[in-house]
Amino acid sequence: MKKVNVENAVGMELCHDITAMFDGFKGALFKRGHVIQESDIPRLLDIGKKTIFVWEDHAGEIHEEDAAKRMAAMTPVEQAHYTGPSEGKVLLFAETAGMFRVDTQLLKEINSIGDITIATLPDHYPVEKGARMASMRIVPLVTKEEQIIRAEKLCEGRKLLDLRPYQYRKIGVIITGSEVYTGRIQDKFEPVVRQKMTKYPCEILGVTICDDDLDMIVAAGQAYLEQGADFLIFTGGMSVDPDDLTPTAIRRLGADIISHGVPAQPGNMTLVAYLNDVAILGVPGAAISLPTTIFDVLLPQIFAGDKLTKEDLIKLADGGLCQMCGSAKCHFPNCSFGRY
Repeated sequence: MKKVNVENAVGMELCHDITAMFDGFKGALFKRGHVIQESDIPRLLDIGKKTIFVWEDHAGEIHEEDAAKRMAAMTPVEQAHYTGPSEGKVLLFAETAGMFRVDTQLLKEINSIGDITIATLPDHYPVEKGARMASMRIVPLVTKEEQIIRAEKLCEGRKLLDLRPYQYRKIGVIITGSEVYTGRIQDKFEPVVRQKMTKYPCEILGVTICDDDLDMIVAAGQAYLEQGADFLIFTGGMSVDPDDLTPTAIRRLGADIISHGVPAQPGNMTLVAYLNDVAILGVPGAAISLPTTIFDVLLPQIFAGDKLTKEDLIKLADGGLCQMCGSAKCHFPNCSFGRY
């Protein structure tokens, strides 16, 4: 684009809206793309516009709105939609609840090009339907088209943004501990699990309370697998005491334990395992007494179908310390806990 005096702009095309406010009017007096006429000159001068910006032929430039449209096109996301462009930017909104994912390396590469700015929610972020997930725009009014072309080439064969909808799960819950089994104390885990599962599409097949008996615990897990469970949740017996049987029972089921213990608190002794495609969590007792633990961080990943790895769990260390705001002030997931 180039800057010209309004008197010399007749026949030229505006490359931006010109807004004005007078006699109750507030808005665009001339829209982008308007071709300046001789009769427009007094009106422009009346609102203090002595110079305007018009397109130059063959300048290789792209307007902010066209750039925003191109950026949206290079980063399509299923079950989400872009709005705009408005004020030079497009916004990405979720059409369903799920796990928002970002290729953070690709995001860094694109934002390093120059005039392009793409801001997103963090990677591994649980979102509800209607959540705003990303915003894209260029900083100046126009930029060299070559910058957009570079971004488009970077996105070829790569997925910058993704929304992974929550999948329906059939859940079996196994609670262990002789003190609960014999009725000496009342179980408090079942209501916690049921409340947390209301956020996700699922069916709780049942809740089984087991004595500290290895065969009983294994049989309970096996019974739920035979009912078609694809997610098992164990609690009780999750510490490292010799008589804590739950990890042994999970191994006896044939599961591959990814990790027993994660670098995050509360929920340090969490166990993550898989039996083929069946996800298994061993949940320590902190989940009963605290509003947010690592249990809450891992649930969205599991319902989104992300198969957690040891590396994923190690990454939890940065952001793995809950600030313990308390139930009345807990803002999870809008906080640092569980960001990786």
